[in-house]
Amino acid sequence: MSGMRKGEQDGQTIRLGVQELIGEYAECIDEDRLEEWPDLFADPCRYLIINRANHEAGMRHGVMYAATRGMLLDRVFTIRRANLFEPHRYRHVVGPIRLKSVENTTAIVHSHFIVARIMQTGETTMFATGRYLDRIDIATDDYRFMERVVVLDSDRIDTLLAIPI
Repeated sequence: MSGMRKGEQDGQTIRLGVQELIGEYAECIDEDRLEEWPDLFADPCRYLIINRANHEAGMRHGVMYAATRGMLLDRVFTIRRANLFEPHRYRHVVGPIRLKSVENTTAIVHSHFIVARIMQTGETTMFATGRYLDRIDIATDDYRFMERVVVLDSDRIDTLLAIPI
Protein backbone atom coordinates (compact mmCIF):
# COMPACT_ATOMS: atom_id res chain seq x y z
CA MET A 1 0.00 0.00 0.00
CA SER A 2 1.40 3.39 -0.92
CA GLY A 3 0.38 7.00 -0.59
CA MET A 4 -0.38 6.91 3.15
CA ARG A 5 0.44 10.19 4.87
CA LYS A 6 1.47 10.57 8.48
CA GLY A 7 -1.51 11.39 10.70
CA GLU A 8 -4.10 9.88 8.36
CA GLN A 9 -6.07 6.73 9.10
CA ASP A 10 -3.81 3.76 9.63
CA GLY A 11 -3.79 0.88 7.17
CA GLN A 12 -5.58 -1.50 9.54
CA THR A 13 -8.48 0.92 10.08
CA ILE A 14 -8.82 1.47 6.34
CA ARG A 15 -8.67 -2.26 5.60
CA LEU A 16 -11.42 -2.94 8.15
CA GLY A 17 -13.64 -0.16 6.75
CA VAL A 18 -13.11 -1.40 3.18
CA GLN A 19 -13.86 -4.98 4.20
CA GLU A 20 -17.08 -3.89 5.93
CA LEU A 21 -18.22 -1.93 2.87
CA ILE A 22 -17.53 -4.82 0.50
CA GLY A 23 -19.24 -7.26 2.86
CA GLU A 24 -22.30 -5.02 3.17
CA TYR A 25 -22.45 -4.71 -0.63
CA ALA A 26 -22.58 -8.50 -1.10
CA GLU A 27 -25.04 -8.93 1.76
CA CYS A 28 -27.45 -6.28 0.40
CA ILE A 29 -27.59 -8.13 -2.92
CA ASP A 30 -27.60 -11.68 -1.54
CA GLU A 31 -30.28 -10.96 1.08
CA ASP A 32 -32.49 -9.09 -1.45
CA ARG A 33 -32.09 -5.75 0.29
CA LEU A 34 -31.58 -4.01 -3.04
CA GLU A 35 -33.19 -0.77 -1.84
CA GLU A 36 -30.18 -0.34 0.49
CA TRP A 37 -27.61 -1.06 -2.25
CA PRO A 38 -27.47 2.50 -3.72
CA ASP A 39 -26.68 3.91 -0.27
CA LEU A 40 -23.27 2.24 -0.48
CA PHE A 41 -22.26 4.61 -3.29
CA ALA A 42 -21.16 8.23 -3.29
CA ASP A 43 -23.00 10.64 -5.58
CA PRO A 44 -21.87 10.96 -8.30
CA CYS A 45 -20.43 7.50 -8.72
CA ARG A 46 -19.63 5.01 -11.43
CA TYR A 47 -20.97 1.45 -11.45
CA LEU A 48 -20.08 -0.69 -14.43
CA ILE A 49 -20.39 -4.37 -15.29
CA ILE A 50 -18.17 -5.19 -18.26
CA ASN A 51 -16.61 -8.29 -19.75
CA ARG A 52 -12.86 -8.76 -19.59
CA ALA A 53 -12.16 -8.24 -23.31
CA ASN A 54 -14.03 -4.94 -23.44
CA HIS A 55 -12.38 -3.76 -20.23
CA GLU A 56 -8.92 -4.59 -21.56
CA ALA A 57 -9.80 -2.75 -24.79
CA GLY A 58 -10.47 0.37 -22.68
CA MET A 59 -14.20 0.57 -23.31
CA ARG A 60 -16.01 2.77 -20.79
CA HIS A 61 -19.52 1.26 -20.91
CA GLY A 62 -20.71 -2.29 -20.43
CA VAL A 63 -23.86 -4.31 -19.89
CA MET A 64 -24.87 -2.39 -16.77
CA TYR A 65 -23.87 1.22 -16.14
CA ALA A 66 -24.73 4.00 -13.71
CA ALA A 67 -23.14 7.39 -13.12
CA THR A 68 -25.21 8.60 -10.14
CA ARG A 69 -26.96 7.21 -7.09
CA GLY A 70 -30.24 8.16 -8.80
CA MET A 71 -29.39 5.83 -11.68
CA LEU A 72 -28.74 3.05 -9.16
CA LEU A 73 -32.13 3.74 -7.55
CA ASP A 74 -33.72 3.55 -11.01
CA ARG A 75 -32.04 0.18 -11.50
CA VAL A 76 -33.61 -1.12 -8.28
CA PHE A 77 -37.01 0.31 -9.28
CA THR A 78 -36.91 -1.48 -12.66
CA ILE A 79 -35.86 -4.74 -11.00
CA ARG A 80 -38.80 -4.51 -8.62
CA ARG A 81 -41.48 -3.15 -10.94
CA ALA A 82 -40.62 -3.28 -14.64
CA ASN A 83 -38.19 -6.06 -15.53
CA LEU A 84 -39.58 -9.50 -16.16
CA PHE A 85 -37.19 -12.30 -15.27
CA GLU A 86 -37.26 -15.67 -13.60
CA PRO A 87 -37.01 -15.20 -9.82
CA HIS A 88 -33.55 -15.98 -8.48
CA ARG A 89 -31.00 -14.81 -5.95
CA TYR A 90 -27.24 -14.69 -5.63
CA ARG A 91 -24.64 -15.79 -3.14
CA HIS A 92 -21.30 -13.96 -3.32
CA VAL A 93 -17.92 -15.24 -2.22
CA VAL A 94 -15.45 -12.34 -2.25
CA GLY A 95 -11.72 -12.40 -1.63
CA PRO A 96 -8.95 -11.72 -1.30
CA ILE A 97 -9.54 -8.02 -0.77
CA ARG A 98 -6.38 -6.12 -1.70
CA LEU A 99 -5.85 -2.52 -0.62
CA LYS A 100 -3.66 -1.36 -3.50
CA SER A 101 -3.10 2.27 -2.47
CA VAL A 102 -4.46 5.21 -0.52
CA GLU A 103 -4.24 8.75 -1.85
CA ASN A 104 -5.71 11.47 0.35
CA THR A 105 -9.31 10.28 0.94
CA THR A 106 -9.50 7.60 -1.77
CA ALA A 107 -8.62 3.93 -1.42
CA ILE A 108 -7.92 1.83 -4.50
CA VAL A 109 -9.09 -1.73 -3.85
CA HIS A 110 -9.11 -4.90 -5.95
CA SER A 111 -10.89 -8.13 -5.05
CA HIS A 112 -12.05 -11.31 -6.73
CA PHE A 113 -15.54 -12.78 -6.68
CA ILE A 114 -17.54 -15.88 -7.42
CA VAL A 115 -21.32 -15.54 -7.65
CA ALA A 116 -23.65 -18.53 -7.49
CA ARG A 117 -27.20 -18.11 -8.82
CA ILE A 118 -29.98 -19.89 -6.93
CA MET A 119 -33.20 -20.36 -8.87
CA GLN A 120 -36.63 -20.59 -7.28
CA THR A 121 -36.50 -24.38 -7.90
CA GLY A 122 -33.38 -24.60 -5.74
CA GLU A 123 -31.07 -25.27 -8.69
CA THR A 124 -27.73 -23.61 -8.00
CA THR A 125 -25.21 -22.81 -10.71
CA MET A 126 -22.01 -20.84 -11.02
CA PHE A 127 -23.27 -17.55 -12.47
CA ALA A 128 -20.23 -15.31 -12.69
CA THR A 129 -16.59 -14.96 -11.72
CA GLY A 130 -14.37 -11.96 -11.99
CA ARG A 131 -12.89 -9.06 -10.10
CA TYR A 132 -14.00 -5.81 -8.56
CA LEU A 133 -11.91 -2.71 -9.24
CA ASP A 134 -12.94 -0.11 -6.66
CA ARG A 135 -12.25 3.50 -5.79
CA ILE A 136 -13.61 4.05 -2.30
CA ASP A 137 -14.21 7.36 -0.52
CA ILE A 138 -12.70 6.97 2.96
CA ALA A 139 -13.15 10.62 4.04
CA THR A 140 -15.78 9.71 6.66
CA ASP A 141 -16.55 6.67 8.80
CA ASP A 142 -19.23 5.68 6.27
CA TYR A 143 -17.04 4.53 3.40
CA ARG A 144 -18.73 4.72 -0.01
CA PHE A 145 -17.90 3.44 -3.49
CA MET A 146 -16.92 6.26 -5.81
CA GLU A 147 -16.41 3.69 -8.54
CA ARG A 148 -17.04 -0.03 -8.76
CA VAL A 149 -16.05 -1.71 -12.00
CA VAL A 150 -17.18 -5.35 -12.16
CA VAL A 151 -14.94 -7.12 -14.66
CA LEU A 152 -16.42 -10.47 -15.65
CA ASP A 153 -13.98 -13.25 -16.52
CA SER A 154 -16.23 -14.52 -19.29
CA ASP A 155 -16.86 -12.60 -22.49
CA ARG A 156 -20.29 -14.21 -22.64
CA ILE A 157 -22.93 -12.42 -20.56
CA ASP A 158 -25.90 -14.41 -19.26
CA THR A 159 -29.19 -12.94 -20.47
CA LEU A 160 -30.59 -13.28 -16.94
CA LEU A 161 -28.26 -10.51 -15.69
CA ALA A 162 -30.77 -8.18 -14.03
CA ILE A 163 -29.59 -7.93 -10.43
CA PRO A 164 -26.26 -6.16 -9.78
CA ILE A 165 -23.27 -8.44 -9.30
